Amino acid sequence: MAQWNRSGYFRSSVSRDVNPDLEAERRTASFSVERLTAVLDGGADNTRTRRAMEAVIHRDPVFSREKQYFQSQNERYEAAVRKAVRLKEKMLQRGWTENRPETKYFYRALGGDVAFNVHRVFKNSILALGTDEQIAKWIPLAEKYHIIGTYAQTELGHGTFLRGLETTATFDTSTQEFTLNTPRISAMKWWPGDLGRSATHAVVFAQLYVKGECYGLHPFIVQIRSLRDHLPAPGVTVGDIGPKMNFEHIDNGYLMLQSVTIPRENMLGRFSQVLPDGTYMKRGSDKINYLTMIVTRVEMLWVEVIPALQKACTIAVRYSVVRRQSKLNPGEAEAKILDYQTQQQKLLPLLATAYALHFMNAYVNKFYSKGYTEIREGNFDSLPELHALTSGLKAIITDYCTAGAEVCLRACGGHGYSALSGLPFLYTKVAASCTYEGDNTVLFLQTARYLVKCLAAVHAGQPTPPSVAYLSLTNSRKCWVRTEADLLKPDIYAEAYRRRASRLLSTAAAKLQALIQSGAEEYVAWNRCTVQLVQAAKAHCQYIIVKNFIDTVEKLTNEAEIQKIMKHLCDLFALHGIFSNTGDFLHDGYISGDQMDLVTASYLDLLAVIRSDAVPLVDAFDFTDENLNSALGSYDGHVYQRLYEWAQKSPTNQQVSQAYESYLKPLFQGALSKL
Repeated sequence: MAQWNRSGYFRSSVSRDVNPDLEAERRTASFSVERLTAVLDGGADNTRTRRAMEAVIHRDPVFSREKQYFQSQNERYEAAVRKAVRLKEKMLQRGWTENRPETKYFYRALGGDVAFNVHRVFKNSILALGTDEQIAKWIPLAEKYHIIGTYAQTELGHGTFLRGLETTATFDTSTQEFTLNTPRISAMKWWPGDLGRSATHAVVFAQLYVKGECYGLHPFIVQIRSLRDHLPAPGVTVGDIGPKMNFEHIDNGYLMLQSVTIPRENMLGRFSQVLPDGTYMKRGSDKINYLTMIVTRVEMLWVEVIPALQKACTIAVRYSVVRRQSKLNPGEAEAKILDYQTQQQKLLPLLATAYALHFMNAYVNKFYSKGYTEIREGNFDSLPELHALTSGLKAIITDYCTAGAEVCLRACGGHGYSALSGLPFLYTKVAASCTYEGDNTVLFLQTARYLVKCLAAVHAGQPTPPSVAYLSLTNSRKCWVRTEADLLKPDIYAEAYRRRASRLLSTAAAKLQALIQSGAEEYVAWNRCTVQLVQAAKAHCQYIIVKNFIDTVEKLTNEAEIQKIMKHLCDLFALHGIFSNTGDFLHDGYISGDQMDLVTASYLDLLAVIRSDAVPLVDAFDFTDENLNSALGSYDGHVYQRLYEWAQKSPTNQQVSQAYESYLKPLFQGALSKL
């Protein structure tokens, strides 16, 4: 087994002082960790490239995260900007570009703790929605940081509901300009990253008005600060929204526009334009404004969200074989807490989930790349499916990862609540992903609306897109399972998930239709079905994830050992989902009560099987100590020594306490004469 040391050089773990409990776990691996890492990276060449890029980052002191947990908000922001500027220098020196797959490697190495992440969204929106001329003008400036951009969509009074946004952009044919206004406080742009202190420009989404007629939401490039002195441009009020539960390094901001004028050419015009005489021209779907959000959602899953769960699992699993607590067997030493079934039940399904989501993300990226190319070429056929799929998966994956990070934190007991464990930082950071780039409940409902339309198409005998083709299948006979081993057949649990998804959608759609036929307005009927529709959308997404995990495992035919352990993880992920949603699966009638007892037994047996490979499985994620930044999750497992050493670095241990001088000292001195 090999690993990067703190200096970034690759060497064997044999030469390291590793906690014996961790070393023993690694010696009994049933598979090659190195080969599994290559599978996760998409090939050994990718692994070598990633490690080389990580080594470059980790050797540079500018990128050090050593003081992160002791820094103020201002210090975090300044450090993040310094890292962003330094990263740009590295990219230019080494020929790294953001439009290559390697992009994720240096963001992974930085742990997301770098400024100008929304600047990338600014660029992506221009690339997706801008004309060739606009791209040629703005992208080179943005690439070189000659301008810093942000994506100003969310408002104080509206977020996910784009049609409700209130900022206006009114075209004047006499001046050939748009005038942008914030008509009321609820229309103030609120939350965009890089806006509070950094951005000079913004892609602002506003309601377009031409000759008194509103044409809906459109994107505009607006300069908000001077390039000379960085002061707000005339008519612009801009600032930072203040402290948050995480993301202290990001300057989330607010923006008000009062009669701010921009030239006609600053309306992003790939899919819609206003001609000089005021004629409005549009091509493509009304949903084209979702394209930037789709890009951002796909990117955030592999940059921020899924790695957060992988890191949390790595920290918690490693700590759980180092931490010993109580005795399993009288007369023996205290047991590793991962040897307790309750700890296995907390962590190992999350480990299986981390792998399931990693493979699902690979599928989404492939699907997205194809659809994005078609849309930019003017073919919008895949947009509805792409929007529905990415909406639902963004919602369920962020739900999975947020819940999982919290479980990992709690599974580490008191030490998990220390910032030095790295887990509070991971949890609070990934928790925000459940609301940014679309509130999860709203996104599930957007997916559900698409599914209801697809189900209607199935009933009408019309073709359906690939991701919902299963709705056309007829139900098979009841589950024939008789033993625990039978439940480990993928076609058995895949069918259970498929039938559950189909039933929940059919039930919700039938209720919706019945309400409408009884005279209820469609919007009233929809609102009365939303809880069931969210359930249906979740079940749809879970089926897709299970099916994709099965398909991925089946393709690992050239890696027998890895295929075996991945099959165990796939089984665990699927059975855990059934075990945790017993009512849903029993209600369908496919699985009986007696068979559900077999599900429970088979699920619990799998915990013990995967337990023996838990440490090698998290090692395969191949996170460096610098990337984890955790006193509990380091590769060498010296947890207690590292906690103490890091605590000593706290500035509070180096400073004279003003509380002592002002409040405690008088109290203590008053007791001197009495002791």
